[in-house]
Amino acid sequence: MNPGKFASYVILFTAVFFLSTSGIFAKLAQAPAGVIAFYRLLLATLFLLPLLFFKQENRRQLINISGRKLAAGMVSGMVLAIHYVLWFESLKLTSVASSVVLVTLQPLFTILGSYLLWQERCNKGALIGCLVAIAGSVVIGWGDFAIGWEAFLGDLMALAAAAVIAGYFLIGQELRRSLGVITYSVLGYGSGAVFLGVYNLFCGNNFTGYSVNTWLNFLGLALVSTILGQLIFNWLLKWLSATVISMSILGETVGTCLLGYFILHELVSGQQLVGILTIIVGIGIFLYQKDR
Repeated sequence: MNPGKFASYVILFTAVFFLSTSGIFAKLAQAPAGVIAFYRLLLATLFLLPLLFFKQENRRQLINISGRKLAAGMVSGMVLAIHYVLWFESLKLTSVASSVVLVTLQPLFTILGSYLLWQERCNKGALIGCLVAIAGSVVIGWGDFAIGWEAFLGDLMALAAAAVIAGYFLIGQELRRSLGVITYSVLGYGSGAVFLGVYNLFCGNNFTGYSVNTWLNFLGLALVSTILGQLIFNWLLKWLSATVISMSILGETVGTCLLGYFILHELVSGQQLVGILTIIVGIGIFLYQKDR
C-alpha cells in the first residue's frame, strides 16, 4: 500500500533516526568491526525469518523467485557486507574526518547510477541541495585530515564504500518492484551475513567470548538500526527512488551527533552545529526540488 508522499517522508526520516543509532551501538560494542557487522546482519535475518516462512505471500515469492532475482538479492547482501568491511577498515587507515567526508559522497554515485540505469535525471535545484548537504557533512568531519600513503589507501576504501552502498540501493530499487520487503531483506541480510562470516574466519576473529553488554549492542544494531532503520529504507524503495533514500541518509550524521550528546555525553561544537543545520537545509532543498 502506497503511504503517500508526505507520509513516506515522515517514515523515511524516522528510519534515518533509528539508523543513526548504529554508530552508538557499534562504538559501545567491544568487538572487532567485522564481528559487529556480522551479528548485525545475522540477528536481523533470524528475527525476520518467521515473517518469511509463516506468511503465505512471502513463502510464495521465495518458492517462485527466478534465478536472476535470487542472484541479484544475494549480490545486494554481499554488496552491503562489502560496504561494511570497506567502511570499517578505512577507519583503521585514515582519520575519521577523511572517511566520513568521503562516505557522504554516496548520493552522487546514486544519482549517476540512476541516470545510467534508468535515465533518471536530477535537476539543477536538487543537485544543488545534494551538494549543500554534502558540504554540511564536510563541515562536521573537517579536522586534521590524515596524510600519507596508508591514509590515502584508507581514503580510497572510504570512497569505494560510498560507491558500493549506492549500488546496494540501486539493486534494491529494481528488486522491490516485484519482491516483498521481507523476502528481499532476508535474501540480502542473510547472504551478507554469510559473506561476513567467511571474512571473519579469514581474519581469525572470534565469534564468542563477548560481554553481555556487547551482545546487547549487537541486538540493538539488529533490531533498532537495521530492522527499524535500514529495513524501512528497503520497504520505501517501492515508492521512493534510491536517490531520495541515499540523500536522506546524510541525515544520519545529524542523528548520530545528537545521540552522541545525549547518550555518550559528547559535546556538539559550534562547527558541528553549523554542519547539522547545513545538512538539514541541503536535504530540504533536494526534496523540494527533486520532483519539480
